[in-house]
Amino acid sequence: MSNRKILVTSALPYANGPIHLGHMLEYLQTDMWVRFQKQRGNVCHYVCADDTHGTPIMLKADREGITPEELIAQVGKEHLADFTAFGVAFDNYHSTHSEENKYFSSLIYTRLRDAGHISSRTITQAYDPVKEMFLPDRFIKGDCPKCGATEQYGDGCEVCGANYASSELKNAVSAISGEKPIDKESVHYFFNLADFTEMLTDWTQAGHLQPEVRNKLAEWLDSGLQQWDISRDAPYFGFEIPDAPNKYFYVWLDAPIGYMASFKNLCDKQSLDFDAFWAKDSKTELYHFIGKDIIYFHALFWPAMLKGANFRTPSAIFAHGFLTVNGEKMSKSRGTFITARTYLEHLNPEYLRYYFAAKLGAGVDDLDLNFDDFTQRVNSDLVGKVVNIGSRCSGFIAKRFNNMLSAKLAEPELWAEFVNTNETIADFYEHREFAKAMREIMALADKANRYIDEKKPWLIAKEEGKEAELHDVCTMGLNLFRVLVAYLKPVLPTLTYSAEVFLNSEVHGWIDELQPLLNHQLNDFIPLMTRVDADKIAAIVEASKENLEKTAAPVQAKQFAPIADTIDITDFAKLDLRIAKILKAEAVEGADKLLHLTVDIGDETRSIFAGIKSSYSPEQLEGRLTLVVANLAARKMRFGLSEGMVLAAGGDNGIYLLSPDTGAVAGMRVK
Repeated sequence: MSNRKILVTSALPYANGPIHLGHMLEYLQTDMWVRFQKQRGNVCHYVCADDTHGTPIMLKADREGITPEELIAQVGKEHLADFTAFGVAFDNYHSTHSEENKYFSSLIYTRLRDAGHISSRTITQAYDPVKEMFLPDRFIKGDCPKCGATEQYGDGCEVCGANYASSELKNAVSAISGEKPIDKESVHYFFNLADFTEMLTDWTQAGHLQPEVRNKLAEWLDSGLQQWDISRDAPYFGFEIPDAPNKYFYVWLDAPIGYMASFKNLCDKQSLDFDAFWAKDSKTELYHFIGKDIIYFHALFWPAMLKGANFRTPSAIFAHGFLTVNGEKMSKSRGTFITARTYLEHLNPEYLRYYFAAKLGAGVDDLDLNFDDFTQRVNSDLVGKVVNIGSRCSGFIAKRFNNMLSAKLAEPELWAEFVNTNETIADFYEHREFAKAMREIMALADKANRYIDEKKPWLIAKEEGKEAELHDVCTMGLNLFRVLVAYLKPVLPTLTYSAEVFLNSEVHGWIDELQPLLNHQLNDFIPLMTRVDADKIAAIVEASKENLEKTAAPVQAKQFAPIADTIDITDFAKLDLRIAKILKAEAVEGADKLLHLTVDIGDETRSIFAGIKSSYSPEQLEGRLTLVVANLAARKMRFGLSEGMVLAAGGDNGIYLLSPDTGAVAGMRVK
């Protein structure tokens, strides 16, 4: 049918924890696209691997009293078991801690080095004298140098949103040993990303990216590309850099190379041509599905590394948004931080496959898993519309006609309409517009049900002399059912397989190749899907709630910020505290903790960056009243100008915006 040759990857899950539903969004999206390509007759390979290197892996293994190799082996088995249970059909699932990855990481590095794209220099870093290791910023904690909030990480304050160097933290300690870090010098190796500015400018504008991603990258390119630190000091779990003893590749250097390594592993198993997919002049297609939070690595570092090492660059990178649950960021306290395994213990995984498909588009918008909507869509669309057709017609065929379909297609025009919609639906699948494809399929399901409702086989069955009409109507209904199932095959492989067993006919290719089943023997009808049980959703939420008794840390004195020096009323009077209405809230690309707020303070609107992303999603904030310091001097941040500060309280349980009592309106001054 086609001679397209395609290699597809999903981002590599990190091997320090379980797969959760936020992860599954990406793998299900990718799997559905790959299954569609294969159903269309394209040669399509889908590879992935566990991302296994780095300090967190090393430290977790140490806490558990096992080697990193033992940890990643166990986690890898758990990850693959979850993916398999959700129907994610990798052609190969590998590990970045592999000989193939070591080979390609060293090869790419040495090619970049020999071409002059690697440099080295001495830097000063925080060092844990007890653990005898350099500390990444995320492993240093202390008091924010701007607002004094305690227990803040070394890369930014979650309370006031300030960005700073870890050396600026007050009362800084190692999050690993609790010891005060010391400064220590070390030679580090850097990838000169700016060498590829012109190449990346051209590549990012050449149709390889979604428009919103392309625009964001243009901002980064315009602001100038910096050197990328690609080395880490021992002790570190990873690959040693060639000719650099006790220096290791930073995990983000070898992680994307894991795509190549996993595919090479598959090539060796199946005698495939690796160079056909990765050589500089490759004519095959290469696609990466990723989350929008790792665009920088995939759309700047990765193409530059490949270009500099004389490999081909990706055909396209498809980024997706984050998953929220019931409109909020996934939360253990609310029971919405749901692991794949917890879901599988209670609900059919194909419910989630369909729900994600019904909401996924080609952009990078976040997707919300709303359990009420989830229940309604599955029960209405899959059970009430699609499965219902099979169950309504199969009983008559079994009881009256010994499971044999008639020799006549009662409504050829209706059959043709169903089949002729195939290019529209294929185009939606191809461009990852899954929601549009599902709407088109369900519109056909409505037509099939309308046909059955109009013909009323249950009434025909009661009339004498109408056996042939009953036979033809139910045969027509089951043939329409078969077309619907064929369209849904990329999304619902298990349901499709069961339907194929019942129909005694497998769908091998795309729908334009289907012929009606006439004078055809069926098997007994198999119950294909039951309705969503609300009690099982409640059980998932309950099982996902954090058990505070089991997970509580050793009891310590509760840490609050110390009382600041006293001020008099004249100092306090200098503050212009206003009630503000949040008009717009949005995530800040490239910032883990910041949200960008547009607020109305009565006489004007202000742009404020606030470090509250860990506790609030943008949807929760829009339209809400809060308090701001209106006369705080504007501060230039990496992401833009912040023209004020929202007031929030922070503690062990999270960050809480301060809100006025009812009756307050935007612009009121706090007195």
